[in-house]
Amino acid sequence: MAGGARVCLGQIGAAHGVRGQVRLRSFTSDPAAIADYGPLETEDGRLLEIEELRPAKDHFVARLAGIRDRDAASALTNEKLYVQRERLPQSQDPDEFYHADLIGLAAVDRSGRTLGTVVAIHNFGAGDLIEVKPATGGSTELVPFDMTHVPEVDIASGKLVIHPPDGLFKAS
Repeated sequence: MAGGARVCLGQIGAAHGVRGQVRLRSFTSDPAAIADYGPLETEDGRLLEIEELRPAKDHFVARLAGIRDRDAASALTNEKLYVQRERLPQSQDPDEFYHADLIGLAAVDRSGRTLGTVVAIHNFGAGDLIEVKPATGGSTELVPFDMTHVPEVDIASGKLVIHPPDGLFKAS
């Protein structure tokens, strides 16, 4: 993975109360672990550090260093929080991947023919989808990221094998 890759660990929601606290959604496997990564980076490079974190109904309430009033907290609404990929632990499970590790992999079919390149991973609520830019050009295609459609991921070799739904990646 090229240096400088960032991984999104969470997103700030609305302000909570009048003392600068914010609602926070964590995307880490252990949601409370988001506070263990030290300073988190916003899209524009600002660093924010979680001083306190407590669970709420379907999110956390967080106090961030230097944020002490509702206006400052409100200004952070919808900010995504990132860390450099290198700061994350390596997975012990061979079937577990960071999305950042999949971006840029070649997408090949079962015979080894290059279909395109992975450009993004999405989840719209019904499971992960990989977005592939076809090698032949044109619009990107979305492929379900499951064992049926992506039976093999080989990060070391820089590729993943896909078995796309019928009609995708037509030969040109």
